[in-house]
Amino acid sequence: MPLYEHVFISRQDLSNAQAEGLVEHFSTVLKDNGGNVLESEYWGVKTMAYKINKNRKGHYAMMRTDSPSAAVQEMERLMRLHEDVVRVMTIKVDAHQEGPSVQMQKRDDRGERRERRA
Repeated sequence: MPLYEHVFISRQDLSNAQAEGLVEHFSTVLKDNGGNVLESEYWGVKTMAYKINKNRKGHYAMMRTDSPSAAVQEMERLMRLHEDVVRVMTIKVDAHQEGPSVQMQKRDDRGERRERRA
């Protein structure tokens, strides 16, 4: 089955538990349609580059899946209809990266940057 990465943004006025509940909800939608969620990450509340539907911030989440295209299409359809989901992006990948995503890595692990001059 093809490998996908899904990132979605939910409204800023949701609680953390509700935002993580959305990840669980859409994971069950994929599993019911023959897919498999390999990993999911909740990235937290982040500021967006521009306002979307009068929201300046949003809860970001990512899922790495191994699913047939019909399951992905059904999940995306339900995401677009859900009132708490602001944006959805799905990317088909050749292979998933090992370990946490770049968003979940600490700044210390990204490498040393040169010091700023005063």
